[in-house]
Amino acid sequence: MIILRDIALRRGPNLLLEDVELTLLPGQKLALTGANGTGKSSFFSFLLGDLQADRGEVDGLESLSVAHMAQDVPGSQQTAMEFVIEGDSTLAKLIKELERYEDAEDYESAAGVHARLEVANGYARQREAGLLMYRLGFASVDERRALADFSGGWRSRLALARALFAETDLLLLDEPTNHLDLDTTLWLQDFLRSYAGTVLLISHDRDFIDACCTQVLHVHGRRLDQYRGNYSDFERERSERLQLQQAEAKKLQKQRADIENFVRRFRAKATKAKQAQSRIKMLNRMGELAPVYASSPFSFNFPDPESCGDPVISLSKAAIGYAGQRALLENVELSIRQGDRIALLGKNGVGKTTLLRSLIGEQGLQAGDLFTAPKCRVGYFDQQQIDSLDLDASPILHLQRLQPQAREQEVRDFLGGFDFSGEKAERTVVLFSGGEKARLALAMIAWQKPNVLILDEPTNHLDIEMRSALELALASFAGSVVLVSHDRHLLRSSTETLLLLRGGQVEEFDGDLEDYQRLVLSSNIDVAPLKTSGAGDDKKLHSRRERRQADAKAREKLRPLQKECGLLEKKIDALNTELAELDTQLSNQAMYLDNAKDRLQAVLQRQGSLKTELQKSEELWLQKQSEIEKLASD
Repeated sequence: MIILRDIALRRGPNLLLEDVELTLLPGQKLALTGANGTGKSSFFSFLLGDLQADRGEVDGLESLSVAHMAQDVPGSQQTAMEFVIEGDSTLAKLIKELERYEDAEDYESAAGVHARLEVANGYARQREAGLLMYRLGFASVDERRALADFSGGWRSRLALARALFAETDLLLLDEPTNHLDLDTTLWLQDFLRSYAGTVLLISHDRDFIDACCTQVLHVHGRRLDQYRGNYSDFERERSERLQLQQAEAKKLQKQRADIENFVRRFRAKATKAKQAQSRIKMLNRMGELAPVYASSPFSFNFPDPESCGDPVISLSKAAIGYAGQRALLENVELSIRQGDRIALLGKNGVGKTTLLRSLIGEQGLQAGDLFTAPKCRVGYFDQQQIDSLDLDASPILHLQRLQPQAREQEVRDFLGGFDFSGEKAERTVVLFSGGEKARLALAMIAWQKPNVLILDEPTNHLDIEMRSALELALASFAGSVVLVSHDRHLLRSSTETLLLLRGGQVEEFDGDLEDYQRLVLSSNIDVAPLKTSGAGDDKKLHSRRERRQADAKAREKLRPLQKECGLLEKKIDALNTELAELDTQLSNQAMYLDNAKDRLQAVLQRQGSLKTELQKSEELWLQKQSEIEKLASD
């Protein structure tokens, strides 16, 4: 048990935390959340003994073994396996001692070390280290490679492997899912749930927190507040707390309006039914968590793109891979239509990033054809976009280079939505954190008004508030989205079609993310269900006459459904109009005077019944639209 009493922490002159009272119990799984710069990493440094408290007392920490995931792993000639095994200092010392005796040909002393290794279960532990590396995506040949041979992302995975291998009383993990793919993230959450010690992790992946943690520590305003439950529970409870302090959430109104406009715009299009449904779910969630969204420092959107033709991008009979090597993906048929929202799934190394680069023309095809619609603007995001930022330039200058004719105030207003306001917009990028660089890269993409967004792990380095803002911006974006991410919450809220890459093929996955998660955790990914055509589909309607007859029958079936949808749309518009009138009445301060209590109650009751009726009407409309879509596709 660790008990903190009246703790205050400083970094230089800055007071980060004060009056912290906290008890950590054995076996707890806790998430440390809060905006970037509020003191989360400093709190970790304090628990590790690298930062002394400015005030307060700590009990219980000195008797515990503590492991943490290093943020920077320098390149060296030490092998990956040696680095991971050093997580267990006792085992590492025995292995080095054995190597010294064997190098000196002192086999008698070496025999004694072998016996101690046997007693300490050292040989089994070495196999465990290899298995841990395998689970994190390393091949067996990687065990003998030097650290200097690995990229920064793979070194981060080795740092994670080393921390997990330690098996300590307290495990501290800082953004463990950065640089992991979705499959590995799912394995890690399963591993942490069964971890015997106490786990305290910093993460901006809400689904990961929900799966692993039963308590949340929230850092804000120099305070450290403890919440019971996972991140979703914390978000709801925090929303209730904020509601006591906020009478309304004005910042939210425009975001709601953008999404409502999308739903209204695409109501009459059967092919947009699934997208409209996901936006309605988003609106319901925004209503529940309005104060949380309103308190965010981020508020931006991706402007509606100009029309550029349909499809916007397509691949035909494409072989995708690197020159002189065997293709990673073969015979790829992929058409991205206007408004499509696609997620790419698959194990690390199957070709997700290579496919994205092929779509934008950065990676040439080994065979086949790439089509990009005229006037199509692609907004592409990956780690390379962050690394290519001009370190000596400011956010203002980055956007002005893209549009020299833009007024500075227009640029500043736009950057303000990404929390680059005032002096922040004038700082040089060299002073930015990883999260700030990622925000600037996203701002540059949005500034160019793309028709299609192709995003490769856009949430790395972004905190939860920025992830929520990105989620809202994607929800109101009318263009197309192709996304690779290990953040299931973003995938769930921002995409509708799941494409699985495996065995050199790209095929539609017939299920949702929960189905995919179950398959990954049960190691049955090779038998994942895929959408396939019926055996005789290619032979159907082989003549023009039969096709015309079938189309006529389909129109007969569609007509009554389309009529019902039209009536429902009129009803929904009328309900929205009346709700808007009630909102106007409720914004009048006179409604809250003592002599207007009866009228206020009547208006609130009417508002409640209208919302219930509206929800039922929208659900019925979506059901009818799904029926229309099914008939249209038969």
